[in-house]
Amino acid sequence: MNRELRRLQAKEEQRARERRQRAQPRRKRQRVGLRQFLSEVRTELRRVAWPSRREVVTFTVVTLITAGFVTLYTFGLDVGFKQGVLSLLELR
Repeated sequence: MNRELRRLQAKEEQRARERRQRAQPRRKRQRVGLRQFLSEVRTELRRVAWPSRREVVTFTVVTLITAGFVTLYTFGLDVGFKQGVLSLLELR
């Protein structure tokens, strides 16, 4: 077992040395001009797969229904726990 641990440790040290040798200091990136930035933004926005109006409406309705359900569920739990604690303490 001791030999195995030494071998593993030697391998790890060798890997660490190789990683250190490969690691080169990163060059600081230069900023691009405003025109180039806006041009790149425009290019990227053309590639975006925008949802249709129908999809947006559907997703919005599903989100609102889900949020309403979770709100009502949480409200019900809150009222139920409140009643349970009050009846447990008999402070009504």
